[in-house]
Amino acid sequence: MELGNISEPTYGPGPEAPGSSTPGLVTMAHVFLRLVQPNSLPVDLINFGQPQSEFCREDIHELLLYELGFLVCAAIGVLFIILMPLVGCCFCCCRC
Repeated sequence: MELGNISEPTYGPGPEAPGSSTPGLVTMAHVFLRLVQPNSLPVDLINFGQPQSEFCREDIHELLLYELGFLVCAAIGVLFIILMPLVGCCFCCCRC
């Protein structure tokens, strides 16, 4: 394994995404993920090597803003799981 010049490293273009036979689905998945989570990860709130400190309101607000898209998707999913069988039961039993 050759290390090269450690004091002045040279960087390549980086890894490429694997080719796909369904580029439309891959694009749709990436669009959904960008829609659900448009905000970047608040890295300054993560302290791996240091003892955890108390979270203040601004930190909690920033974390909730980061996870807002996933929270909305989870709420819609829970409503769908609860309301879909209920509406189906009403349509089957009542036949209005």
